Amino acid sequence: MGLEDITKKAQDFLNDNKVKDALKSEQAEGISDKLLDGVADAANKVTGGKFEEQIDGARDAADKAVGTE
Repeated sequence: MGLEDITKKAQDFLNDNKVKDALKSEQAEGISDKLLDGVADAANKVTGGKFEEQIDGARDAADKAVGTE
């Protein structure tokens, strides 16, 4: 299976209505918030807070894509 096949399967998966509904659920919001907060905190720790504004912006953008808020 090549990269194009994997990409197509991922696109098909993400375009499925059931998957879209699951990604916009309250449960997904809670899980994503915890995960994104942890990743952002780790990135800020590794960079010594040097890129905190950019990291927080990326975290917020990702948060808008998953969950309800």
